[in-house]
Amino acid sequence: MKSLWSDAEAARFATDAGLRVYTSRLLGRDATLVLHGGGNTSVKLKQRNALGEEEDILLVKGSGWDLETIEEAGFAPVRMAHLTRLARLESLTDPQMMNELATQVTRAGSPAPSVEAILHAILPYKFVDHTHADALLAVTNTTDGEHRAREIYGGDTVIVPYVMPGFDLARQCARLFAAESGPGTIGMVLVNHGIFSFGGTARESYERMIALVARAEAYLARHGAWALPQPKSDAGAQTLRLDLARLRREISDCAGFPLVLATHAAPKFLDFARRKDIVTLSQQGPATPDHVIRTKRIPMLGRDVGAYAAAYREYFNRHAPAAREPKTMLDPAPRLILDPEFGMGCVGRTAKDARIVHDIYSHTLDVILRAAALGGYRALPERDIFDVEYWDLEQAKLKKAGTPPVFAGEVALVTGAASGIGKACVESLLHRGAAVIGLDVNPGIAQLMGARADFLGLRCDVTSERELADALESGVRAYGGLDMLVLNAGVFPGGQRIDALASDEWRRVMRVNLDANLALMRECHPLLKLAPRGGRIVVIGSKNVPAPGPGAAAYSASKAALTQLARVAALEWGADGIRVNTLHPNAVFDTAAWTDEVLAARAAHYGVTVEEYRKGNVLRVEVTSRDVAELAAEMCGPLFAKTTGAQVPVDGGNERVI
Repeated sequence: MKSLWSDAEAARFATDAGLRVYTSRLLGRDATLVLHGGGNTSVKLKQRNALGEEEDILLVKGSGWDLETIEEAGFAPVRMAHLTRLARLESLTDPQMMNELATQVTRAGSPAPSVEAILHAILPYKFVDHTHADALLAVTNTTDGEHRAREIYGGDTVIVPYVMPGFDLARQCARLFAAESGPGTIGMVLVNHGIFSFGGTARESYERMIALVARAEAYLARHGAWALPQPKSDAGAQTLRLDLARLRREISDCAGFPLVLATHAAPKFLDFARRKDIVTLSQQGPATPDHVIRTKRIPMLGRDVGAYAAAYREYFNRHAPAAREPKTMLDPAPRLILDPEFGMGCVGRTAKDARIVHDIYSHTLDVILRAAALGGYRALPERDIFDVEYWDLEQAKLKKAGTPPVFAGEVALVTGAASGIGKACVESLLHRGAAVIGLDVNPGIAQLMGARADFLGLRCDVTSERELADALESGVRAYGGLDMLVLNAGVFPGGQRIDALASDEWRRVMRVNLDANLALMRECHPLLKLAPRGGRIVVIGSKNVPAPGPGAAAYSASKAALTQLARVAALEWGADGIRVNTLHPNAVFDTAAWTDEVLAARAAHYGVTVEEYRKGNVLRVEVTSRDVAELAAEMCGPLFAKTTGAQVPVDGGNERVI
């Protein structure tokens, strides 16, 4: 633990609210303190209302905001007077509590206040920070964790045995804080949950958090439980894509909707999955109960989805009858898998969700190993984990959740994805919720969409069957399978009459436009056959198929052959639930091939303006890459669910075709 405070950075934040934003971001920068929306922070202020009255306000982190990127708008301003009165109640259900909090927010449009707002309000400090520090969890998630916490923190930190977050936790903390705190109190440990720090300034509260967590790190080091073993396992070079696609299909069927399966074969995860004591270490529960919402209580060991689902139903049936409110069972599919061949598998409705599972369990694994070295990892009893997983507030979120994007949980592959129609197809598919694998010979494909979790750009020469196989393996390891294939990569050679067409040029065009697509379709067939909602292929053909022009023999013939190949595939693969359709675009000018100079030259050749040339079709409209991509994406969607073998023009109407 090191303080990240910078006087130069802090100087940009002139107010207490601004400094609250700044130190919240400092906490959020450190993944060993908080992950993906975890933790919360607050500051107590005085604000004047519209009537000129001064009110005490708690500015507390709002639901849905991440500390690393939070803005001042991410904090909810709540009237302190009402919060402190609520804290004196004997009981209050959490839904009632959240309703009360919502009625006391002073700024319209603010996010919902943190569920721990009352707890922040009753702590008698201006600034309050709360994290789920890995080091602290490694100490408290042991058989004698509470005793160890008292040993570390002595008299300046209040120790609170585990209580479920919400109103009951606020009440328990208020009682213990009143009994055990003193003038020198700087923090509070919630066993199996996290740690609080307090201060009169933003810097004081933040740096106290750093110091408190550093004590836990030092304790672990003194007891030989800080340094983690160096991972040694090697994933090897085995091909797993078909096995992973089958596993993803089983998990998706179990859940009732498509899911992404992201696998991680880093030595750290392989070592853990191959441990002899993996059952003991992994089947107890999460490091902190908050994580159950993302990971479920325990990971699946191996690949028996049916057994995992049956065990989950038994877990639900054991605890649901004792709940205060009727519970609706979540889907029983795993969200986390440990397997000796592929290491760790992370499951999510989106690639981002799967990445969050990865980040959480990567830190959980460190907590488990350190706790084991300290004397034995021990998670909370499963009843406590169930209570958080089926918390009234979480159940309410599920009921309010909107319809997911049409391709949520599905995976698409686009060739020629770095520019033009291919790039537009990537964007259209991402917009509809798909995870997308983009292939292109241009190395820039890797950075095409930045660092998004739902895009994997791979440099690939589609004429190389070895590179295609490697790309498919990488893509399936990243997302678990394949649902949609957009065959877009192609070359359009310069105009050349047949009597001058060299055999090498003919073969080059056929290799890219036809042979590569045959190889890719063949290799993708077993993956598409396992798509939870059936496989879909969209072939980007050309107007030259129904209406060829002089000087384009190789291009026209290759696209015609590809179209015929798609028609045959539609016939052969319909029984496998795979539909195959073709688009025939024409005069798509927003691509790298059509520079301003080329457009001007072609327009001059025909004696028209550039604008007239762009719109030289029956409808007098310009056809863009996005127009083609949007139709390609729609052809993968439910509107075309009963269409296969179709050929659809995207050309504004071409007289020769019509």
